[in-house]
Amino acid sequence: MLQIRSDLVDAMVAHARADHPDEACGIVVGPEGSDAPQRHVPMTNAERSPTFYRFDSGEQLRLWRAMDAAGEAPVVLYHSHTATEAYPSRTDVALAAEPDAHYVLISTRDPQRDELRSFRIVDGQVAEEPVEVLPASGAAASNGSKP
Repeated sequence: MLQIRSDLVDAMVAHARADHPDEACGIVVGPEGSDAPQRHVPMTNAERSPTFYRFDSGEQLRLWRAMDAAGEAPVVLYHSHTATEAYPSRTDVALAAEPDAHYVLISTRDPQRDELRSFRIVDGQVAEEPVEVLPASGAAASNGSKP
C-alpha cells in the first residue's frame, strides 16, 4: 500500500494537469530504506510527447547524485497518461527499473476527474496497490524547482 500525504498527491496531479497535453513525469523522494514519500520533484519530460515520457538525463543525474548525498531514494516514480486510463503500458512495464518504488499513474483524459493509481512493477509483473492519502503536514508539497 502506498501511504502518501495529500499535499504530495496534489502536487503530482497539478504537475500532470499543467503539462497536459504532454505527459508529465517526476519523483517523490524519501529517506533511503524507507517507504515514506517526503519531497516532490517535478521532472522535465525530455520527449515532450502526449504518449511517452523520458526524464531529462541531466536532471536525472543531478537528482540521483543529490539523493545519494542526502541519504534519499526514489519512493514514487510518477507520470501521466493523457488519453488513456491510469494503468501501466507495455512500455512503462518494460522500462520500470526501480523494484522498490511505487509507480503512480495519473490520467488527465477527463478534465473534471482526477484518476490516480499506484502499482508495483517487478520483473515485468504489475500489481496494483491501494493508495491511502494522508493529511498534509506543514511541509511544502514541492521543492518548486527542477533538480
